[in-house]
Amino acid sequence: MPFEDLLHIVGGEPVFDTGFLAADTRSPAVLAGQLDRWRRTGKILQLRRGLYALAPPYRKTFPQPFLVANRISPGSYVSGVAALAHYGAIPETVFEVTSCGPGRPCRRETPLGRFSYRFLKPALRTGYRRLELAGRQYAFVATPEKAFLDLAWFHPDGDDPAWIDELRLDLEAFSSAELTRAAAASGSPKLMRAAEILGAQVDDPELAFRRLDV
Repeated sequence: MPFEDLLHIVGGEPVFDTGFLAADTRSPAVLAGQLDRWRRTGKILQLRRGLYALAPPYRKTFPQPFLVANRISPGSYVSGVAALAHYGAIPETVFEVTSCGPGRPCRRETPLGRFSYRFLKPALRTGYRRLELAGRQYAFVATPEKAFLDLAWFHPDGDDPAWIDELRLDLEAFSSAELTRAAAASGSPKLMRAAEILGAQVDDPELAFRRLDV
């Protein structure tokens, strides 16, 4: 397959996999060899085995990091600090996209950024939605409330008021009712305590300041 044919097939797709190209080649081995040559010459970027993106100047659309995170690990959703930053709920700049899902915990360094994955049991893989990103791209991202609860789940002090205060969360990004609902759905006493603490601050923003003065 000439590289011009690849450009025609991929079009404006931000990322593509080998299955997307399989119908246009007679031999998987030949396709694999072509992809490896294009990778080595800098025409395409490899994100994981079988998943690629066109390199500049060939690509028409820049792959959004959240979409890339979803595609690297199918069944996952963006959560934790990365999702909270997307909603403007934390003041920090985030340099790694963290996702939760069914896969094994891992971290991937790619030409498009750093991505990490945390395993969650099926009962906890809820509370996310499909969001439209720039360039008409879409990704599964946790709600602000679920992103906080996922962060609390993995942190040893996730239900400690002092740890929650250290996050410096923008309370306007959260709903106390949704925090309660999401925590109850998890069935986790730890998350219910974390939701109660943050929910109380959402309903009374002065609460954290009063606690710090004690």
